[in-house]
Amino acid sequence: MFYVGLDLGQKRDYTAIAVVERRGAKLMVRHLERVTLGTSYPRVVERVRELVQSEALKGRCVVAMDGTGVGVAVLDMMRAAALGCEVSAVTITSGTRESSNSVPKRHLMTGMAGALARGELRITRQMREVGVLVQELMDVRITARRRAGSVRIGADGNGQHDDLVVALALACWRAGKRD
Repeated sequence: MFYVGLDLGQKRDYTAIAVVERRGAKLMVRHLERVTLGTSYPRVVERVRELVQSEALKGRCVVAMDGTGVGVAVLDMMRAAALGCEVSAVTITSGTRESSNSVPKRHLMTGMAGALARGELRITRQMREVGVLVQELMDVRITARRRAGSVRIGADGNGQHDDLVVALALACWRAGKRD
């Protein structure tokens, strides 16, 4: 079974796509992609359609997409595109509690990082975007805000991104759910 993580961006943040294959207890990263900045959401939907209709994924995949912000509108486009697989929008929150369609960003990130640390998540070097993913993984920071009592998780700093990391975290999170 394949799990497609989709983190939406457009003008300043990249839209990122990660495909993870579950093989027993192991998760294998099979595809990483940063969509060109400024790409329209209808084109993003078409790109996801191309991936999920490929011979390897067709009928054997689930899409977990960022449902925060414009995600609801893009979810409507995804469902209208008849992808042939389950598509679920996940609202990424700053909270501490998870529900069926919302998950704290810290749960996404720590789940993926834990799987990587335990050797359950495997990333091959042959993918074009693996260097970008590694840089993003190094750029992600956990920043406590004393005044608000909250925690910010992301790539802090000028010009840094965490889009591939979030897409991969979404795919891993969904792979951990029962089908």
